[in-house]
Amino acid sequence: MTTVITYGTFDLIHEGHINILRRAKDLGDHLIVGLSTEHFNTVKNKKAYHTYDQRKIVLQAIRYVDEIIPENTWEQKVDDIRRHDADIFVMGDDWEGKFDYLKKYCKVIYLPRTRGISTTKIKEDLFRHDR
Repeated sequence: MTTVITYGTFDLIHEGHINILRRAKDLGDHLIVGLSTEHFNTVKNKKAYHTYDQRKIVLQAIRYVDEIIPENTWEQKVDDIRRHDADIFVMGDDWEGKFDYLKKYCKVIYLPRTRGISTTKIKEDLFRHDR
């Protein structure tokens, strides 16, 4: 069995999220998603509209996702890969090179993002329309 692991906030789920989760799942048999906690989002200077529990419920409903674990720190990835015996680590290509240090623990793949869509863009578009 090939285990794939990825991480993210997954707030305001959109087509780009679904695409990366589908492509990550296509790489293996079991997809684990490290879902950023509210505390970790604060550390990353990120704001999520939905709580961790709400985002987890949505992710659990996506057929590509087999397991969800909390992402609490940047440093936990090595432990997660070891603990879950992950074969492949996947992130969007906007993170290209940032996680290459994980190559000594598993294969690292940066998948292309879906063009023209992002949570940031959605928030900007909504803010513009609210004015």
